[in-house]
Amino acid sequence: MGLDFTAIDFETANGFRGSPCAVGLTKVRGGQIVDEASWLMRPPPNHDHFDYHNVRIHGIRADDVAGHPRFGELFPEIGAFIGDDILAAHNAAFDLGVIRSGLEVSGLPGPAYDYVCTVMLSRRCYSLVSNSLPFAAEEAGVPLVKHHDAAEDARACAGILIDIARRNQANSIAELYLSLGLVMPRQQAFDPATDGLSKSSIAALAAAGGTAAPLRPFQAGWPEEGANPLPNPDAEPGHPLYGQTVVFTGELSIGRPEAKRRSADVGARPESRVTGRTTVLVVGDGFVASDLRSGRLTGKARRVLELHDRGQPIEVLSEGEFLQMVGDFAAAAIA
Repeated sequence: MGLDFTAIDFETANGFRGSPCAVGLTKVRGGQIVDEASWLMRPPPNHDHFDYHNVRIHGIRADDVAGHPRFGELFPEIGAFIGDDILAAHNAAFDLGVIRSGLEVSGLPGPAYDYVCTVMLSRRCYSLVSNSLPFAAEEAGVPLVKHHDAAEDARACAGILIDIARRNQANSIAELYLSLGLVMPRQQAFDPATDGLSKSSIAALAAAGGTAAPLRPFQAGWPEEGANPLPNPDAEPGHPLYGQTVVFTGELSIGRPEAKRRSADVGARPESRVTGRTTVLVVGDGFVASDLRSGRLTGKARRVLELHDRGQPIEVLSEGEFLQMVGDFAAAAIA
């Protein structure tokens, strides 16, 4: 078996994972890109509003998808392109969640997929202060001309995985995971008519009924840290935050106590200050990965850069990236 897989990237219309408006797919055979596909689409009914923040990120508007098939109508073509391939995605919890939630709210069943997350693999195999797609693509030597174009992002994800396999002298995904001592995660098949809905879909359906909690408004002053809950012992080991020690800085839309709870739910250990144990810093205040180069950083973020330069394996995430990972319904801006 060669290095065979399909890389996938979704863009969403709003903060709900199940609101896809674009998808890009890149098929790899024997470590070479052999085919690509991309589609614009209308999100599922009742989840098809376009948020300002999302439009600002990817540039897709409601008018751009008017007349296109909805996600549920288009998924047979998407699924046919993927076939039985392993899926690769940069922050796979988000993109696999898009498939699940998008199909759930469309009332459609979904197939099982084995998948790999190039964020997690980048963290394992590179030494970057940010494992966001532009930084990882640069390390892999992959051109990324237009970040948040679904086709370009899928192609970059494929290039990262090809590079990581090459560095580990792996000729297949199975060999790569064996060499790294990892177990490949799997999203099981589901049917919303008989199975329970995902948390993201439940939250979105509640919001459609007018019961969703509003975003926390900005408050000047020192943010409340709250308690540091223990990691969930039943969390999925394949989650990109599982086993990480996470610290938060800056003003977050959901507040630090809630952010800490959500990080603990997926198996991370939240703490209140940057120490030698810290492996992930989540930065609020509208931070994006490019700010690492411009210098628009909090004191904790500067401390992280100092520790990273001294060899401590530590990573900076924007709040948007964090919210993608924990499946937050209100994640509006993804960096």
